[in-house]
Amino acid sequence: MPSFWEQVNKVLREADIIIEVLDARMIEETRNKEVEDKIQKYGKQMLYVITKSDLVDQKTAEQAKKTLTPSVFISAKERFGTTILKKKILELSRGQPVVVGVVGYPNVGKSSLINALGGKHKAKTSSESGYTKGVQKIRISPKILLLDTPGVFPNKEKDLAKHGKIGAVDYSKIKDPEVAALTLINEESEAMRDYYDVSGEDAEEVLEKIAFKFNKLSKGGLPNLEIAARLVLKDWQTGKIKPCTY
Repeated sequence: MPSFWEQVNKVLREADIIIEVLDARMIEETRNKEVEDKIQKYGKQMLYVITKSDLVDQKTAEQAKKTLTPSVFISAKERFGTTILKKKILELSRGQPVVVGVVGYPNVGKSSLINALGGKHKAKTSSESGYTKGVQKIRISPKILLLDTPGVFPNKEKDLAKHGKIGAVDYSKIKDPEVAALTLINEESEAMRDYYDVSGEDAEEVLEKIAFKFNKLSKGGLPNLEIAARLVLKDWQTGKIKPCTY
């Protein structure tokens, strides 16, 4: 079977328009600059689609629209923005039949986006990162054919804490959940304290209090930070915790 990157490159060559799917809570972190460079190299039209827009405030969305053009904000969960997205695709294709490639990090919401566009079960979905294993062709309308690709990481990116934060590596499989969770707690300090209703002078103390609060303990009643870290990552990855507005 071809590698994920081989399949992505094939879609980039065949598609007329490329959608890069981003997470509204972490737009810059979910941009794959390596893919973007390839899109530019192939001379293809690019459309940013920002998912999970129900998890951010309007100010955040408006600021992003100024730097990412063209872009469409959607919420597959709330069925918001899908009609606007279809219109934008046909606007870019000038009403002509078009093949649209869909790219992004693993688990950023590509399959959920496709199901929101074309109806349930058009693309297989899973909460497990990297579920899509090959290119899938999905007919959205008589004029729009989508090519869904497996999620890929930039070749040189080894930032496991980032991968845990953006959900590219599933919370149950990340190798060092404590580092990822502590990084996330540092970066989203107010949101974490509000959601779990705990306080602490630093990220490690916050994580310890979460462990005690949810009875994630080892023998002797000590906090099990690994299990608590996976709980934090799970709640973040599944959208239970919303970033605070600064």
